[in-house]
Amino acid sequence: MNGNEFGRLFRFTTFGESHGEAMGCTVSGCPAGVELDEETIQRELDRRKPGQSMITTSRGEPDEVSIKSGVQDGYTTGTPIGMVIQNKDARSGKYEPFVTAPRPSHGDYTYSAKFGTRNWGGGGRSSARETVNWVAAGAVAKAVLAASEHDVQIKAHVNQIGDIEAPEVTFEEMLEHSEENEVRCADPETAEEMRDAIDRYQEEGDSIGGSIYFEARGVPRGLGAPRFDAFPARLGQAMMAIPATTAFEFGLGREARSVRGIDRNEDWTRMGDADAPDADAVVADEGDPVPVGNDHGGLQGGITTGEPIYGEVTWHAPTSIPKEQTTYDWETEEHKQVQVVGRHDPSLPPRAVPVVEAMLYCTVLDYMLLGGRINPDRVDGKPGEYDTDYHPPSPQNDPDDADTAATPVDRDD
Repeated sequence: MNGNEFGRLFRFTTFGESHGEAMGCTVSGCPAGVELDEETIQRELDRRKPGQSMITTSRGEPDEVSIKSGVQDGYTTGTPIGMVIQNKDARSGKYEPFVTAPRPSHGDYTYSAKFGTRNWGGGGRSSARETVNWVAAGAVAKAVLAASEHDVQIKAHVNQIGDIEAPEVTFEEMLEHSEENEVRCADPETAEEMRDAIDRYQEEGDSIGGSIYFEARGVPRGLGAPRFDAFPARLGQAMMAIPATTAFEFGLGREARSVRGIDRNEDWTRMGDADAPDADAVVADEGDPVPVGNDHGGLQGGITTGEPIYGEVTWHAPTSIPKEQTTYDWETEEHKQVQVVGRHDPSLPPRAVPVVEAMLYCTVLDYMLLGGRINPDRVDGKPGEYDTDYHPPSPQNDPDDADTAATPVDRDD
C-alpha cells in the first residue's frame, strides 16, 4: 500500500490499523536544535483522543506517545523522529458480522476489492484513528515553527454542525473560546445549540456532518509555486486526506462562483496607508505593496501573500450508526439487515479540529523549509558551529561525577 507519506522536506510516514497493536509515525526533515519532549506532543494528542465527552466515541484510548528516536537530551538531533502510540482498548468482535458483508458507505468493500484482503477490525487502516499519527507529526511541526524566528499562529474551530452555523468570529475569539466547550466552537451560544443538536442525533441512533473554519497568521509571502506545487493545491490535499471530508475551500471558496470579477479583484495599496490591512494580521514591511482586502484567502497565483490564510473543510455525517441498514454478504450471497454497533462519534468536526491544525502546521513548515525560510539542518541557522546550547555535554567532563570523569592524558610522558 502506497500513500502513507505526506510532505516534501518535512515528511511523515505513518503505520498502524485501528485495532492493531499500535499506531506510529516517522518524521523526517525536522531540523536539529528544537526543544521537544513527549509532553509537548501529548498535549496535542489529548485534544484529539477519544472519550473526551459524551459527544465523542467512548473508546478508552490514553493515546500516550513514546518517542523512540531523533531526540537527545530534550532537543531534536536532525535525524528521523520515531513515535509510537499503543492501542489499548480495541474490541474487534463487534466487526465480525462485516468481514464479508460491508458496512454501508464505509471503505470495507473497496479495500477488499483492491487488495483481496483487509484488516477488518474497526475499519483497519481506513479508520480515522490513524489521524493520531498526523497530530503527533503536527506537534513536531508546531514546535519547529515556535523555535524559528517566524511568528506563525494557527487556529481552527467548528463553524457549522448540520444547519446550525456560527457567526463570523475573530482570530482572537478562536484562540480564546474554541477550547472552552466540547464542540470546539468559538461562539459560546452557538456551541450550546450545536451540542444539543448532536445529542438529539445521538439519541436517535443517527449522526450529523459539519465543517471547520481554519486560519493561519504570520505565514510569510512567497511560499508555494504555480501549478502542482501551488500552496492551495497541497493544502487541499492535506485537508481532503482527512477521513470523511467532502469539501475544501479557501478565501471566498464556493461563493466565488457568483461574484463578478470587478467585485472579487482587490486593488493594491502601500503598507502603511489608510486602506492597508491591519499590521498585526499581515507579514509586510512599511512601504510594501499589499492588496486591499483578503477575499483571496492569503493566496494568489498559488503563492502566499503574507496575509492570513483562511478557509473551510466539510465533513459528512459519520457512517457508523446503529440504525438498521441493508448490506449484501458476498460469501453467503444474501442480503442482510445490519446494525453497526460499537463506539463511534456522532459528529466528527469537534475531534477533527486538532487534526486540521496539525495538517496546517505540517504544510506551512514544509513550504518554509522548501523556501529557505528555515534552515533544514538546524533551527538556529548556524551551520558549521558544533558548540551550541543544545549539543549534549560529555559525561566524562562532569567534575561532579567521579565515576564518569575522564583522566587527562599527560602528553609529555
